[in-house]
Amino acid sequence: MGEFFRKITGQIKTLWGKWSLIQKLILLGIGIAAIVGIVVLFSVSSSPTMSPVIDAPIRDENLRDRIVTRINLENVKVTISPAGVVMVENAQIARRMRSILIREDLIPAGTDPWEIFDRERWTITDFERNVNLRRALTQMVSDHIKALDDVDNVSVTIVSPERQFFSSDQNPVTASVIITPKPGSDITENRKKIEGIQKILQFAIEGLKDENIVIADHTGLVLNDFAGMENMDWIAAIDRGNKMIREIENRYRKTVLTALQSNFGADQVRDLNVKIDMDLSKKAVTTEEYFPVTMKERTPGLSYDDSEFATSITRSKTQSSTTWEGTGYNPEGPSGVEGQTAPAFRDMSNLYGKVTQETLVDNEEINKRIIQEERSPGIDRITVSVNIDGTWKIKYDENKKPIIAVDGSLEREYIPVPPETLRSTQALIQNAIGYNAARGDSVTVTNIPINREVQFKEEDTAFFKAKQFKITILIFLGGLVFLLLVFILFRAISREVERRRRLAEEERARREQALRESALMQVEEQDANANLSVEERSRLEMMENITNMAKGHPEDVAQLIRTWLLEE
Repeated sequence: MGEFFRKITGQIKTLWGKWSLIQKLILLGIGIAAIVGIVVLFSVSSSPTMSPVIDAPIRDENLRDRIVTRINLENVKVTISPAGVVMVENAQIARRMRSILIREDLIPAGTDPWEIFDRERWTITDFERNVNLRRALTQMVSDHIKALDDVDNVSVTIVSPERQFFSSDQNPVTASVIITPKPGSDITENRKKIEGIQKILQFAIEGLKDENIVIADHTGLVLNDFAGMENMDWIAAIDRGNKMIREIENRYRKTVLTALQSNFGADQVRDLNVKIDMDLSKKAVTTEEYFPVTMKERTPGLSYDDSEFATSITRSKTQSSTTWEGTGYNPEGPSGVEGQTAPAFRDMSNLYGKVTQETLVDNEEINKRIIQEERSPGIDRITVSVNIDGTWKIKYDENKKPIIAVDGSLEREYIPVPPETLRSTQALIQNAIGYNAARGDSVTVTNIPINREVQFKEEDTAFFKAKQFKITILIFLGGLVFLLLVFILFRAISREVERRRRLAEEERARREQALRESALMQVEEQDANANLSVEERSRLEMMENITNMAKGHPEDVAQLIRTWLLEE
């Protein structure tokens, strides 16, 4: 054996020495790859087998994160496959996590509850099958109830006892449901909707009876206790009946009140009281009527009725006659035995006489009719009362001005409604409501003045306010006219003063001009040898004239300057 290994080793060394560097590197790479593959194989084979919690992949990332968070709360390691399937270490942990997710409503929407039966396993037991069946049935019933518009959330618990050999020992199937109504829903008060949920449970669960179903709301109030709701149903029926009566009363009130207000005005007829008495119970009535037999029908085209009637028709007659003569001896039969003779004839025993008896029986036929009907609730009595106010008019004096009373208010006169109008109104109301005196209907129309103190105060306040406003306007207009006259007078006086001032200034300017001219003449005379040229003297005269004109007519000079500026 040692020689064999030495021989093999020598051959390997010989081959290794003959190989090139590239061949040696390839051999080393193959050896390293083989070692890495063996290590990976052992690591994968030694890792535990992962089981899916839910077979279907979860596409919703938010829901997937909530599921992972809930599983992590149970200290269970969870992984997510590339397809989005939530995986745990083994099937037992997966079943436990699946139960928790179902209980906390974390199963994705649209997941079929019956998918738990799609997995084929060799080790599944009958107990597991029953548990899976119960879970799937519970989930399916919960989905059915949750699909209702009035239910926000639901929790269903179904108990199916084991089957017993004797039916007397068999415990019944029971179910309890807790519903959370949506805001604004009337499911907790609507008996029909609760009965619908109860029927859903009965048709979905075999052997479930009404008395074994408990439906409660989130506050713990039992909703399907129909035996205890009889009084509530009776009260609800009374409420519906009263509501129907109020609707009929409102309809009559609206119709009659609209007609009266269109004739008298909304202010005169403010309200109408209608009271209707109704028997809301249903009645089964059987009526038996007898009426005469028609012997001859009425001839068509005649202006009078020539038909013939008979109270009855003879169908058969029976006539019998009895004659008796003799002493009236009546044998009694054997001694000690009472005879069969009628008491009337027994009293005539041992009497002598003669009796004649006749009997006549007629069999008459009459018309007879039996009517069986169910009568719906009807109106037993209608009472209507309405008050119509008269009219109020303000009194005026001979100058067509309102008369002021002692208390400072306007004096008014009340004009009542004529009795003929009240009777016509009563007839109008009677025809509008279908008045029936035999039924005990009553219609009352009164003419009572309505208290209008507040209205009169408002009208008086508005009247005096308008009057005061009118006086104020007149005073204001008078003051305005006075101010206008004062302004016109002031304007005329100011113009006259201005005219006189202007004349005085012109006179003063004229005098100053005369003085200047005289002064110049004196200067020229005194200084005849002055060196002033003619042009300079003319310019001085022009400047003096312009100065005098500006002082005498400043407005004209200002206008002249403005004209020069515009031309420039």
